[in-house]
Amino acid sequence: MNTSKQPVARPGARGTQRSATRRAELIAIGRSLFADTSYDALSMDDIARQAQVAKGLIYYYFHSKRGYYLAIIEDSVAGLVTYAASGAELPPVERVQRTIDSYLRYAEHNQAAYRAIVSGGVGFDAEVHAVRDGVREAIVATIAEGAYGRTDIAPVARMGLLAWVCSVEGAALAWIDRGELSRETMCELLVKTLGGALRAIEELDPSCPAPAPARRDA
Repeated sequence: MNTSKQPVARPGARGTQRSATRRAELIAIGRSLFADTSYDALSMDDIARQAQVAKGLIYYYFHSKRGYYLAIIEDSVAGLVTYAASGAELPPVERVQRTIDSYLRYAEHNQAAYRAIVSGGVGFDAEVHAVRDGVREAIVATIAEGAYGRTDIAPVARMGLLAWVCSVEGAALAWIDRGELSRETMCELLVKTLGGALRAIEELDPSCPAPAPARRDA
């Protein structure tokens, strides 16, 4: 009698890859659906119908409408955060301008999601707050690296840059609501206000001198 054990079937890499691909496809669909539509305006039935998938499939991958929405927000800002942290080989001014421009592009093309992130999500949503804080930290780190050549900066400098980032959030909300300025003009305006923030930081803490492009006599 053959007593050798048969190998136990295990989920293959192909199945895992198919699952990851399907999940990514659903997130891409959701990004399109929620780009200009608020969380409350779409029911799960609406989402399933517009995505042309079974509602159960969305529940299978994301467990709930909120889980689906959070996955969409996290995915949509992941590229922005990665982009902000890249480009170390670029001149500081060009890197800052590129980061601000990409931030404005995100706000412009993902208006509903951007409003949710800045306002804190659905009610007081700690997970959406965490996403927003991650974006803030990535931008502060990018500016600090460009301005001071390091991310480990003094408390005054960190708070000054954080205050500037928070002001950018509010300004970007007003910008997408009003549509009065081009993205290029808005980007240039934010770059100039950053120069003012860097000069103010230097006044309060001379150990954090403003870089040459931010100086009025430059």
